[in-house]
Amino acid sequence: MPNTVLQQIASLDWQSLQSTLDECGHVTIPALLGMDECRDLIDMYANESLFRSRINMARYRFGRGEYKYFQAPLPTLVQHLRMGFYPELAKTANRWLQQRGRDALYPQTLPAFLERCHQHGQNRSTPLMLQYETGGYNCLHQDLYGEVFFPFQVVILLNQCGTDYTGGEFLLVEQRPRAQSRGYAIALQQGDALIFPTQHRPVQGTKGYYQTTLRHGVSTIASGKRYSLGIVFHDAQ
Repeated sequence: MPNTVLQQIASLDWQSLQSTLDECGHVTIPALLGMDECRDLIDMYANESLFRSRINMARYRFGRGEYKYFQAPLPTLVQHLRMGFYPELAKTANRWLQQRGRDALYPQTLPAFLERCHQHGQNRSTPLMLQYETGGYNCLHQDLYGEVFFPFQVVILLNQCGTDYTGGEFLLVEQRPRAQSRGYAIALQQGDALIFPTQHRPVQGTKGYYQTTLRHGVSTIASGKRYSLGIVFHDAQ
């Protein structure tokens, strides 16, 4: 099944996905993972040996809920998702740099990029699973973790909105220069993947490209329990 995921990512219409990223800054891929894959990932959450740390959001005033960072080596499915998405997103990341008049920065392969992270003392794995129960939420934030970071992340919803939980939309807020912020409330379905910016994105203006700043979070869970998988491409200090 993980090999199928790699093949499925490679066979996506990346020209269309990249066009949507350029236009909107984020894009949803419906049903990237099947029900069984989602269930297998949720089952991993109880296996403490797979994780390096657990974060109680309320303790740090991040929100209400918890998340766990996977320990390296990552589970095969998680590793293949990370490896599968990276090359095409690196193309988009470099194009966005060039639109702002900067040189391409991101190598073609994930191992080459991770080596750069490790050279800067960022050695801890960052893919994570998040769990929210009724009343849970995640405050708006950015996942940077160090000097080196990748400009995209991927989140995959693992259970079904309306059946397993209600509420809990993914929130993306874009701060525009000299203008009010724009918010997106994105309702994902089980297995959907959402690609979104880690920190900034370029936007075409009348005098060229300008930069906006983005933060993301999760709205309050009205009932039930919500699970998601977060694919962060840079490692942490």
